[in-house]
Amino acid sequence: MLDVRRLRLLRELALRGTIAAVAEALAFTPSAVSQQLGTLEREAGVALLERSGRGVRLTPAGRNLVRHAEAVLERLEQAEAELAEARHGPAGPLRIGAFPTATRALVPEALALLAARFPALEPMVSEMDPAGVAHALRAGDLDVALVHDYDLAPTPPEPGLAAVPLCEEAMYLACPGDAVDADDAAVGSGGLEVLAPHRNAPWIMAAPDTLCRAATEQMCRAAGFVPRVRHQVDEFATVLAFVAAGHGIAVVPQLGAADPPVGVRLTALPVRRRTRVAFRGGAGAHPAVAALTRALRDAVPEPLRMVSSPGTEVPMPSPLPPPLPSPSAP
Repeated sequence: MLDVRRLRLLRELALRGTIAAVAEALAFTPSAVSQQLGTLEREAGVALLERSGRGVRLTPAGRNLVRHAEAVLERLEQAEAELAEARHGPAGPLRIGAFPTATRALVPEALALLAARFPALEPMVSEMDPAGVAHALRAGDLDVALVHDYDLAPTPPEPGLAAVPLCEEAMYLACPGDAVDADDAAVGSGGLEVLAPHRNAPWIMAAPDTLCRAATEQMCRAAGFVPRVRHQVDEFATVLAFVAAGHGIAVVPQLGAADPPVGVRLTALPVRRRTRVAFRGGAGAHPAVAALTRALRDAVPEPLRMVSSPGTEVPMPSPLPPPLPSPSAP
C-alpha cells in the first residue's frame, strides 16, 4: 500500500524541483525527504527518480504516480470537508492568505461578517503576494487564500489547487495632472497605447517577483517599451501619493485607486484584474472555507462581483503569467 504522506512528498518534488526545496518548505531535512522517497520507490516496486547532474528528476513512472497522487489528495480534502461538516460546522482556526489591496479593502468586512455568523471560527490572516500562495496552500501553511490574475495573458492551472471567482476590477494608468498626455481626450477608456507617451518617465512598481510587477511590465512591453523603474512600492495608497507628488507613473487596480489624492489623473486601461478565493483541490466544501467564501462575496462592492455557481471549483491559475516578448527595435 502506498503511503499518502510519501505521495505528497513526491508531488512536492515534481512542483519544486529539488529535494532541498521540498525539505525547506515542509520542515524536513533533505536526508529525511530522500529516505521517504526511497521507501516510496520500494513500495511502488519501480524507479520513480533518476539522477540528473547533482539533482534528481522524475521518471515517467514517477510523473504518472504524481498524477494519481493529485487525485488521491483531492479526495482526501473532500473527505475532510465532509467530516468537518458532520463534526462541528465552521469552527476552529482558519489560516487565510491575502494580498495587500484585499487585506485593506475586502478582508476586514468579511471577518466582521464571519464573527457575527460563526463565532467559533478563528480566522488568522497573513498578508502575502499571490506569487507565494500556491506553495503555502499545498504545504498546509494556509487553508484558503485570495489570489488575483490579469487577462493580459493566459495562465496554466496550478496543480493541486482550485478556486472560485470573487470579483473583477478595471486597471488604471495613474499619472500626475500635468503629465504629457494630460488633456481631455486622454481621460477615460483607451488602449495600451496610452502608456506609450510615458516610455521615458520614471515608473513606480511593486517589488520584483510579484504578480503586480509582472503584469505592469507586460502592459508596457505590449505598448512597445521597457519601463524605467525608479521606485519600488507595494502599497497602492503610497503609490498614488508618489504619483501626486510628481515622482512617477504607475498602474493601479480599481480597489487600490479609491479616493485618489488631488493631482492624480486616472485613465482606464483595457486590462482587468480578477480576484479568486483559492484552496486545495476538493476543499471548497469545507465548512470554514465555504463560510469565508460567502463572507468575502458579501464584502465585495456590487459592481465588482463576479457571478458563479455556488460551490463550483475551477483550477487555480499559475501565479505568474508567461512573459511577453520584448518589442522589436525600431
